[in-house]
Amino acid sequence: MYNVQMKIDTAHTQSQQIVNSPLSAEDVINRYAHLEGAELLDALIHEVFPGRIAVSSSFGTESAVLLHLISQIAPDTPILFLNTGMLFAQTEQYQRTLQKHLGLSDVRIIRPDPDHLKAYDPDDTLNKRDTDTCCHLRKVLPMQQALDSFDAWITGRKRFQGASRNALPMIEHDGNHYKINPIANWSPEKIKTEFKKYKLPRHLLESVGYTSIGCFPCTRLPLSGQDSRSGRWADQEKTECGIHSPWAGDSI
Repeated sequence: MYNVQMKIDTAHTQSQQIVNSPLSAEDVINRYAHLEGAELLDALIHEVFPGRIAVSSSFGTESAVLLHLISQIAPDTPILFLNTGMLFAQTEQYQRTLQKHLGLSDVRIIRPDPDHLKAYDPDDTLNKRDTDTCCHLRKVLPMQQALDSFDAWITGRKRFQGASRNALPMIEHDGNHYKINPIANWSPEKIKTEFKKYKLPRHLLESVGYTSIGCFPCTRLPLSGQDSRSGRWADQEKTECGIHSPWAGDSI
């Protein structure tokens, strides 16, 4: 791994956020983890975390399904969209298309700190030397900062995506935030049905074979016979960008 010692002030990421829900993490999980989809979202958005919950979305190939659910339940829920500065132009277009189509009124575009990029990736080539640190700069740190004002966040991760997602629970708690995975148990067939039923727009890159889309330097077409995320960080052991897992790199 490319060895880079970065002295970025991230004190806010090292302190635990106080979760304001009157229920304990165990209570929330016991009361609501048997639900899924719209029923789970409705309960957590309106009853448990009113005004303190956000959605993270990559505006990738399957994102429209979760965002459609949100639009039907609470279209003013904050949507956190990480624009790393290295997204496909088609992804940025898809974000605008879905926001308008679904009537999402609070899409927040989250970007890396320009001073961090200037100091540690001035020529945009860090992805060629150290993908973990690149993702940490461009995704993890910005997302951590964006989540500071929330107690819970909703993701579109699904078990069929494989790797570390095989046993994904509906509700997680990491000591700082609740993480809600309302469509974790949905199958590829269910996702396709939702797209067809509600006539949801598709990501333009699907037409050329992409099934999971991240930053353009680290996204390829999926590998034959492997899961839908196999084109992400191909030829590496890496399977996640880091926003869903602890940082194991150099001190930051």
